[in-house]
Amino acid sequence: MSAKILDGNAIARTARSRLKADVDRRLAAGERPPGLAVILVGNDPASEIYVKAKRRDCEEVGFHSNVQHLSANITQADLEERVEALNTDVSIDGILVQSPLPDHIDENRIIDLIDPLKDVDGFHPYNIGRLALRRPSIRSCTPMGIMQLLEHTGVAIRGLEATVIGASNHVGRPMGLELLLAGCTVTTAHKFSRDTESCARRADILVSAVGKPGLVPGNWVKPGAIVIDVGMTRDENGKLHGDVVFDDAREVASWITPVPGGVGPMTRVAMLQNTFAAAEHALDIPDRR
Repeated sequence: MSAKILDGNAIARTARSRLKADVDRRLAAGERPPGLAVILVGNDPASEIYVKAKRRDCEEVGFHSNVQHLSANITQADLEERVEALNTDVSIDGILVQSPLPDHIDENRIIDLIDPLKDVDGFHPYNIGRLALRRPSIRSCTPMGIMQLLEHTGVAIRGLEATVIGASNHVGRPMGLELLLAGCTVTTAHKFSRDTESCARRADILVSAVGKPGLVPGNWVKPGAIVIDVGMTRDENGKLHGDVVFDDAREVASWITPVPGGVGPMTRVAMLQNTFAAAEHALDIPDRR
């Protein structure tokens, strides 16, 4: 068996095309374009590349883009003031504060400060809580993108065994909630798990979101499983590596995501989808017109 490749670039390109058509219809109806604000603090090279890609995505689909590149020395109070200003800016529907933040910044406080209706990363406790209660509103971008990848396979996933390796607040935990919502039986393996290998081996859907190259060898993959590799680590030569040993796993799996070009593009497109949904919701709120 040789797995089919889940080409996130191609799937995201199709999704952006649909979004562009939705934005065009919105503009034709006399509404303003959806607005996305991105705050980048400091000069992390990977973050700068990612923010530039987000800006290009916004231009492609017709969004208004507001990128604020701030000094790494910005104070907590000043950053909070920036977020609060965007919360009340009627031209902005989505606010994204790029991670990582400098050590002196309380990231949780910044996330909590973002208006939940503009939290297009889907990190706010309000939005995670709604997902946990099976009443999702804005969803965490990476898990949301992964669910679209799973839909692309055409496999009926209700009732399947799913294992998520990694329990981060931004990916692992909401990923498990998304799979539960879809009717899967979900296991989350993490750094305290005693036998991650056995958890992986029984999974019909295996999602690894750790950021440790080579963590998942091919013999951990159940024959015919769908393998989603969220891990992305850059080596000393600048090459990106996933958590999964790709060449070995693809000989066993039915579907597999590459790194790069798998989950990453879908995370970005999910952020755009969240922003558009937030803009549409704002039409129902008079003081946000």
